[in-house]
Amino acid sequence: MNSKQAAGRLLALTMVVDGNLAPCELIAMENSRILGHVSLDPLTFHQLLQDLCDDLLTVTTHGLVQLDPDLIDQLLQEIDAPDLRRQLLRAMWKIADADGWLADGEAILLARASAQWGAETGFSTTRLLAI
Repeated sequence: MNSKQAAGRLLALTMVVDGNLAPCELIAMENSRILGHVSLDPLTFHQLLQDLCDDLLTVTTHGLVQLDPDLIDQLLQEIDAPDLRRQLLRAMWKIADADGWLADGEAILLARASAQWGAETGFSTTRLLAI
């Protein structure tokens, strides 16, 4: 629970759930300084990203990543610390917004994170967007 690997998987998923890893998304993540917040070194993150990409190749349809909502919820439940949830959700939004386009997969992931984490921790997603 609340491991740096769990946090890294969510960040990596945010980057690739739209089927495209854009360089600007990596820059947005670096600018957010979230890796330092979760004590995850860049090399370990890149390995998590590679492993996730390898896993997702088995669930793509015509180049689109198709994730089961239960799998998303399972990944989100691996984080239960309110401060870590807030930090991750901020970074996930920055990553998703980096290319100027919010893909369906990104929107679903962010909506599920906002709903699940917001309901359980009482923080407002409206306040998060303003930060």
